[in-house]
Amino acid sequence: MRARNLVVALSLLLPAAGGPALAADKPVLTVYTYDSFIPEWGPGPRVKEGFEAICDCELRFVGLDDGVGILNRLRLEGEGTQADVALGMTTDLIPELRATGLFAASGIDLSVLDLPIAYEDPDFVPFDYAPLAFIYDTQAISTPPTSLDALVTGPADQKIVIMDPRSSTPGLGLLLWMKSVYGDQAADKWRELSRRILTVTPGWSEAYGLFTNGEAPIVLSYTTSPAYHMIEEGSERYQAAAFSEGHYLQVEIAGVLKTSDHPELARRFLDYMISPQVQAFIPTTNWTLPVRALAEPLPEAFSRLVVPSHALTIAPEEVAANRQAWTQEWLQAIGR
Repeated sequence: MRARNLVVALSLLLPAAGGPALAADKPVLTVYTYDSFIPEWGPGPRVKEGFEAICDCELRFVGLDDGVGILNRLRLEGEGTQADVALGMTTDLIPELRATGLFAASGIDLSVLDLPIAYEDPDFVPFDYAPLAFIYDTQAISTPPTSLDALVTGPADQKIVIMDPRSSTPGLGLLLWMKSVYGDQAADKWRELSRRILTVTPGWSEAYGLFTNGEAPIVLSYTTSPAYHMIEEGSERYQAAAFSEGHYLQVEIAGVLKTSDHPELARRFLDYMISPQVQAFIPTTNWTLPVRALAEPLPEAFSRLVVPSHALTIAPEEVAANRQAWTQEWLQAIGR
């Protein structure tokens, strides 16, 4: 015990003796993101390893429920936030993110982007995108819905799992999907759909876990989700239902906080997120689509995914002006 204590005591003296700088002396870049970005099967570990290899820093992820949860957390913390970067919100939230006054200009060249929609913004940098979709279990459902209306009017015993639009970006996306298709009739359609809803989860991870555990045969996710099962599990059991009205498009973004102690390092991180190195593994770790053209084609499974007839969107300014009212309409309609 004494020998071990002596070793510990000597090690504590080494920094004062002019030894080499310890890892703790490196700047720490804190990134708020959603919890499914961080696990070993997500892109987080590869992003961390790759960026730390070039930044001489430590990259620290803080996992939150989802993209809307990130916005809520930043509003709560204000200028006292420890985040240097926020990553995982969507373009639908840009006006509300900007209204916090917490974000700085990115300074990133966006000319390399290759998105299905036009995009220009001085503050927020897209790093992936995917259309929303309802994923169904082919072992439980032989005839999937072919439209949003078919989902709404479908059999009540075929339950679905969705996410809360107050905390989840897919949940918000479904709210906007319903509004973009049904307009003023959305509340009536939500009431009709509510008989099919098994549960509403705070974020995507909980919902998809319930689905793959067999709790419900349909879950809200993305057209790209089946690629995971095809590539990682060699299974075509879970498929996306193609809807005739089109699918709502979500583009995920990241931004630099004005309060960051390492603003240039934070901007380097944003630039790294759209680099060819990261974009090449985003499809098979985050299971979304890259925001720039890649030198190599995507894995063959991606060629077998549902391709929406057209992308549905609502202008972010309209979302910001109506999100609270539309959320309240949703709450009243589904009785939660």
